[in-house]
Amino acid sequence: MMTTHVLETAGAGVAYDVRGPLPTADGRPPLFMIGQPMTAAGFATLASYFPDRTVVTYDPRGLGRSTRTDGGVNNSPTVQAGDVHAIIGALGAGPVEMFASSGGAVTALALMAAYPGDVTTLVAHEPPLIPVLPDAEAAECARAAVRDAYQAKGSNAGMAVFIAMTSWRGEFTDAYFTQPEPARVVIAVGEESLGTFTGRTSLATAELLSQQATVFPSHHGGFLGGESRYASQPEAFARRLRDVL
Repeated sequence: MMTTHVLETAGAGVAYDVRGPLPTADGRPPLFMIGQPMTAAGFATLASYFPDRTVVTYDPRGLGRSTRTDGGVNNSPTVQAGDVHAIIGALGAGPVEMFASSGGAVTALALMAAYPGDVTTLVAHEPPLIPVLPDAEAAECARAAVRDAYQAKGSNAGMAVFIAMTSWRGEFTDAYFTQPEPARVVIAVGEESLGTFTGRTSLATAELLSQQATVFPSHHGGFLGGESRYASQPEAFARRLRDVL
């Protein structure tokens, strides 16, 4: 059984979920799973493999179901740690065991520094701590490029730059910063194709890429002219393609 709660902290309303009883059935600490920018939804599968444990997950402030009222857009590990500390206190079950991944691992390390009594065991999975790198200055520039892409071009562009950064092997040399930008992908669908096989595959593909399919005139062959025996709209299709490009 899972229960959902919202805890008001300084500048945020933080949603968290508790799977299992409190106090715990076996006397072991609750197992708290955190990520950043991943929300509680990203831990659903992992949590299902711990049916014998009381598992706690949450949405970091400003993400998923959690809100923020501080007017900020940047994320501070110390502020995030304060939110997690407040949730642990609200559980009323004493210190927790914690699995923390990515940015969540950075938050967890900040939590341990500020509130060492909150956690008995921390598994910090791949914390992206830039200052520990020998190429920290270059790595910070790469991270800033991710932020800039999100702010200037939206989530799809930002995710593309993020994937490029996290997939890069070795130090961030000039070769990294001179590589071509990730290509923009637009999934297009003919207005007459909606509901057909290719229309349905187009909509599903766009959804996987976290975008809406861009509607073009006509059908699957809507760009064809006299070379086709199907009635189409090549002129209108060309105008739409020009707009999209």
